[in-house]
Amino acid sequence: MAVKKIGIGYEDYKRMIDEDIYYVDKTMLIRDIVEKGGMVTLFTRPRRFGKTLALSMLRTFFELEYDRDGNVIDKRRYFEGKRIMGASDRILSMMGKYPVIKLSLKSAKQPDFYNAFMKLREEIISEFERHAYLERSDILSTEKKEVFKSFYQSIFAGNDRKFASKEEEKEAFSREVGRYSTALKTLSECLKMHHNENVLILLDEYDVPLENAYYEGFYDEMVGFIRSLFESALKTNDALQFGVVTGCLRISKESIFTGLNHLKINSVMDKTFSEGFGFTESETENMLVDYGLEANIPEVKEWYDGYLFGDTEIYNPWSVISYVDSTVNDQRKFPRPFWANTSSNQIIKDMIWHADDAMKQELDILIKGGTIEKQIHEDITYDDIHESEDNLWNFLFFTGYMKKVSERREEKYIYLTMQIPNAEIASIYENQIRGWFDKQVRSEDRSVLHKAVLDGDTEQIESYVNNLLAKSISTFDSEEAFYHGFFLSLLYGVPNYTPQSNREEGDGRPDIVLYPERPKDPAIIFEIKTRKKFNEMEAGLKEAYDQIRDMKYEEGVLEDGYMGARSYGICFCKKSCIVGAFGLSGRGQDRDQQDGG
Repeated sequence: MAVKKIGIGYEDYKRMIDEDIYYVDKTMLIRDIVEKGGMVTLFTRPRRFGKTLALSMLRTFFELEYDRDGNVIDKRRYFEGKRIMGASDRILSMMGKYPVIKLSLKSAKQPDFYNAFMKLREEIISEFERHAYLERSDILSTEKKEVFKSFYQSIFAGNDRKFASKEEEKEAFSREVGRYSTALKTLSECLKMHHNENVLILLDEYDVPLENAYYEGFYDEMVGFIRSLFESALKTNDALQFGVVTGCLRISKESIFTGLNHLKINSVMDKTFSEGFGFTESETENMLVDYGLEANIPEVKEWYDGYLFGDTEIYNPWSVISYVDSTVNDQRKFPRPFWANTSSNQIIKDMIWHADDAMKQELDILIKGGTIEKQIHEDITYDDIHESEDNLWNFLFFTGYMKKVSERREEKYIYLTMQIPNAEIASIYENQIRGWFDKQVRSEDRSVLHKAVLDGDTEQIESYVNNLLAKSISTFDSEEAFYHGFFLSLLYGVPNYTPQSNREEGDGRPDIVLYPERPKDPAIIFEIKTRKKFNEMEAGLKEAYDQIRDMKYEEGVLEDGYMGARSYGICFCKKSCIVGAFGLSGRGQDRDQQDGG
């Protein structure tokens, strides 16, 4: 069994090597980028699929670095025993050769453009500070040094500078935005001049500011800044050797990558670089074997496999390492949706909360293991997300919530047959659907139902519940637990009653009992049954009554000291229910004795 620590949350390649963290070897991405990448390569992959760690690995390999004594750091120790050491002499000669600019944009997840920009500005300033040795360069001109220093010694932000008016502050802020839109180009020019080598630019999570800005309402402002930043750094930059950009989604060229004709985009649809992100099946199985979990391979496959990058089967790496860590260290012998906690799942929430009847039917099909076919196109923007249903399915596919089963082409259009990748993602859908339905239930006026329950009006109870079920997604048709929880939630707030679930009464445990707060009011018992076919619902209702009678639920309530008892049997089938009332005169009676029962 392997004894290496599992690196939950580690995104720094050097630190993983220095601390001997278990690492799935992805170093051949270095060779592939040199041999197959473009001048600028954009990788779009789902979140937590290893993009940040990959950029850290690239930086470690390529970056020319010095120790405190000014000696060049030998990078070979970080790659001993790794696959890249078997690459050609040309590739290995590039190790430790280039100055590197690496920038993460994820800190720009802020409530407004001002704060988002200031966070990005801080990130840019820290990258200038990392290269502060340029101030002492004998090669840079005095003028160039002053320009360099101005980017990380600026004291804009309103804290240290007073403005005569809001208009003056606004104009100053606008100038600052314009100035920093060219900062990466300025830094790369200084680096090239000092080192006499072109520069690598690595930009991580480029779409995080855009997604956040879309939901927070300042999308156009953020698009304008990111576009200017990218154009100056990646398009009109003679100091650039090559660039690598990562994100979840390909944002349309017209929106962000305007004029970047040398941009090479690689998505989950492409066969090249297909093994560079995520774990392959063999990598996953090797890790499980290393930790003595080979018997768990089928379970891990069911829960965390299912992605298809190009033609390569891929597992969710975050979920696999989280599963191994929890199983080995915490002895938790069951899978969980680890990936669900790494993002807001806002896109799924939007889809479910705004679903029309057609989309609800498609969600039903998917949750039950079926497939749907949709046209796929990658040139989309967050601004397009609600323009059509197909855009939303595109977002779900490229962010990892759907997988490709098959593909067909019709003229210039691509159509994918898609399904939910695995049990983990299915659980995310189910939780969101349950949350959506709970929200629907909470928003309803339940006083009509409560009155019907107290009055014994079974027709009104049926009508109310059926109307509410009609608005639902029928994903959980066969789950009695769902109907139990659903109906229990409807009973909270019945005047002068407290609902209890599965409390012992008589010779068993009725599903739900409403216990009165006033001594003369009867306790109210509910027994719930489900059936898969409509013509079986009456039999289900009879089973509910038989259970109430045979298990002596009403007798148990009366023995507790309550003055009376009444009972309801309820049978659910899909989006319908029927209701029968028993014992409305006090002690229980046969249903046949009830008028219209």
